Amino acid sequence: MGKVAAIVQSNYIPWKGYFDLIGLVDEFILLDDVQYTRRDWRNRNQIKTPAGLAWLTIPVEVKGKYFQRIDETVISDSDWNRRHWRAIVQAYGKARYFEVFKEELQELYLGSSDRMLSRVNYRFLKHICGLLGVRTRISWSTDYPHRGVKTERLVSLCKTVGVTSYLSGPSAKNYLDEELFCSEGIALHYMDYSGYPEYEQLYPPFVHTVSIIDLLLNAGPDASRYMKSVSRFGETAV
Repeated sequence: MGKVAAIVQSNYIPWKGYFDLIGLVDEFILLDDVQYTRRDWRNRNQIKTPAGLAWLTIPVEVKGKYFQRIDETVISDSDWNRRHWRAIVQAYGKARYFEVFKEELQELYLGSSDRMLSRVNYRFLKHICGLLGVRTRISWSTDYPHRGVKTERLVSLCKTVGVTSYLSGPSAKNYLDEELFCSEGIALHYMDYSGYPEYEQLYPPFVHTVSIIDLLLNAGPDASRYMKSVSRFGETAV
């Protein structure tokens, strides 16, 4: 089927569907040279706690920076990582596989003082992919020459890296210009996020959309059993 790619903005400790998107492609390109969006998944995600869902948010500098790019966004608090690690310990200290991953996750949180949001996201994505056994190449859009905006930008990147198939999240159906992909001979597919099996999760009721941290600490080495098969594609668009 040739080379398959996905192009998405970096997220902070995203849910399992994001990592499935990474695992289903040959190259995952972080589109972080686009505008940072507030109150989005770039700098926050949710975990489960005895009191319900809780946000872990990386504080960033936004005052007067209305048009800053994701890869220009600076973390504004040097202690965020310690607070987040404490929150994870409190929420998941009794999870079945917490002790298995404790040292690695602690080092992931406390072993770097990087203040650039994009690089912090990349650090977490790469490390968690390693824990999941996902070996997909993760690159940056800025690694390659490209032009245009919106769909034209995505198609330009696909052509530069020699992509024959593009895998997109399902919400992009609302704004992608599918004909642009078709005209360049790039097959467009949409990810299917339905049908995920439930695993043994702390603090019912079950929630699928929390951070991948939840799956790792509750399912451990069996985490991949609760994710999508690498051989499955979603709906073909063109």
